[in-house]
Order: sequence, then structure tokens, then C-alpha cells
Amino acid sequence: MKSSKIGLISLLLWVATVTALAWFFIRGNTAKGTDRRTAIVLQAGERDFVLSEMRGMLIATQGILGGANRGDMQAVIKAASAAGMGVAADANPSLIAKLPLDFKTLGMSVHRDMDEIARAAATGVPVSEILKMESNTLTKCVACHSAWQLQAAR
Repeated sequence: MKSSKIGLISLLLWVATVTALAWFFIRGNTAKGTDRRTAIVLQAGERDFVLSEMRGMLIATQGILGGANRGDMQAVIKAASAAGMGVAADANPSLIAKLPLDFKTLGMSVHRDMDEIARAAATGVPVSEILKMESNTLTKCVACHSAWQLQAAR
């Protein structure tokens, strides 16, 4: 009888732990923002890292647009590849855990889009299609910046 109670308590603790981890994985470390957006609360260095990633996306976007404007597909490939999934692999797992699931999903889709743009440019897809792909990616950037803000932990 005693071992069944211990087993039940262990099971309940396990379920509570898994539930808490799942909740944190989905919600991340968030708080009410200073405006209508949700704040993602990070340590200063983590916030700087995420902002640096975003600047990298902006630099890649400028490189894609500039290359497409000049008809230089090698520049498009280089710029898009620099912001692809390979960059996402450098993120610290503890930082990733603090990011809400929707933020992670949107961010990873932008990295995948950059890889798709690089592949499209490498296979001779017309500039008009490359520009359409980049426009769709920028829509995700706008959605992210409209929904989230990054806040340094106090």
C-alpha cells in the first residue's frame, strides 16, 4: 500500500514538472510590455544577442535587395545564406528556452526563408520571384516586431 502511494506521488510530481516545463516552453519568459506588445524578458547579454541576430537579418535583407536590384544573384545567395538556418544553430539552449514558442517558430521560419531565397537565387529563379519571397519574409519581420519587444531583466 505504501509503495503505491509513493508511486502515485511520484507520478503526480512528474506530471506537474512536465506541465510546468511545457508551459514555460510555450510561454517563455514573458511579461506585459510597455506598450501593447508582449515583452520577452532576457538578461542583457541575451537581449544583445537576439538584437544582433535581428540586425543580421536586416543586413541580409539589404544585401538581397541590393543584389537583386543589380541582377547579382551571387550577392543574393551570399546575403541570404548568411542569415539562414546555420546562424540559428549558434543560439544558446537556455536562451531558446526563454523565448515564447510563437517567437521561436516565427524566427526559425525567417531563417528557413533565407535558405529558400539562397536556393532560389542559385537555381536561376527570376528576380521578381526572389523579391516576392523577400517581401513575404519581411511580412513575418513586421508581425514579430508588432507582437514582441525585448526587455532586459532588472
